[in-house]
Amino acid sequence: MSGTWGEYVKLSLFGESHGKCVGIVINGLPAGIKLDLDFIRSELARRAPGKNALSTPRQEKDEFEIISGYFNEHTTGSPLTFIIWNKDSHSNDYEDLKYNLRPGHADYTAMIKHGGFNDYRGGGHFSGRLTASMVLAGAIAKQILSKKEIAIGGHVLSIGNIREESFDELDLAVNSIQELARMDFPVLNSAIGEEMQQQILLAKAEEDSLGGIVETAAIGLPVGVGSPFFDSLESKIAHLLFSIPAVKGVEFGAGFAITQMKGSQANDSFVYVNSRVETLTNHNGGILGGISNGMPLLFRTALKPTPSIAKAQSTVDISRNEEVEIRVKGRHDPCIVPRAVPVVESAAALAILDLMIEKDGVTWMI
Repeated sequence: MSGTWGEYVKLSLFGESHGKCVGIVINGLPAGIKLDLDFIRSELARRAPGKNALSTPRQEKDEFEIISGYFNEHTTGSPLTFIIWNKDSHSNDYEDLKYNLRPGHADYTAMIKHGGFNDYRGGGHFSGRLTASMVLAGAIAKQILSKKEIAIGGHVLSIGNIREESFDELDLAVNSIQELARMDFPVLNSAIGEEMQQQILLAKAEEDSLGGIVETAAIGLPVGVGSPFFDSLESKIAHLLFSIPAVKGVEFGAGFAITQMKGSQANDSFVYVNSRVETLTNHNGGILGGISNGMPLLFRTALKPTPSIAKAQSTVDISRNEEVEIRVKGRHDPCIVPRAVPVVESAAALAILDLMIEKDGVTWMI
């Protein structure tokens, strides 16, 4: 089971990739929050498959229904339950894979964990399909955080070995983040973005796949969000990020590059700017002692190449106890990084919302 996440806002995911639906139950939101359903739809559309040759041709419109916790356009205070219907699953593509373990997938670990009763079609409950529910919840979190003028956005920093420039660590504007959200392939440099897309198409033609890095920023975050150690701002965000299938690494601020600096370089010196405490640099990514310091929160998320590829790979047939060759059928993304951008943003929004409730309660939401 996937369990429940959150201290104040509690999330529970349900469903499988090729089941009737996927969905989420959100506990902890107060009554009286007006939901912008059109904004939720627009966020789901950013993650939705089948938009172009860069993604899987599986056509899922991610239409949702609200089952509970919503009445007369507002939350009621009871558990908020959403269902997103699966309408374009081709389950027959997976019948040959019942005993042939797909490299890079959870087929083997899920089989052992659940005694062979796991739904292996499209990865079942382990599928990235369930991230649609996370984006839905994240859209709600973004709406609520906007009341505090907190904005979250991201871009494709790299695909394979092609990398564009990073966010300005000190100067980020809400409108630039909003502009990225309107792009099918969100990048800061359109020329490099085109090069990234060509590399994805080349990998697809070779029956292979690519991974990459998503860079995310949260601006407008007040000082004092988070706690030391177990409930630090980093650990809250990282917990949700590592629940996203394909995520293999996370770094905040300068990340691993900070190890190449001396303390005099790594430390972010304090200054006054219009009577407000700021820092001259932002190598720590807006977080000190697990708590936000008022500077832009910056982090990068590494996603592995899509494991479902048509190229021949070695695996085992557990029904015959022998090594075999496998070519994965079905409709899969040659690179999931562009579609992962709103998923990563949603993880950050949900983690920040949980910690904002710890800091300021819930009355500000209504």
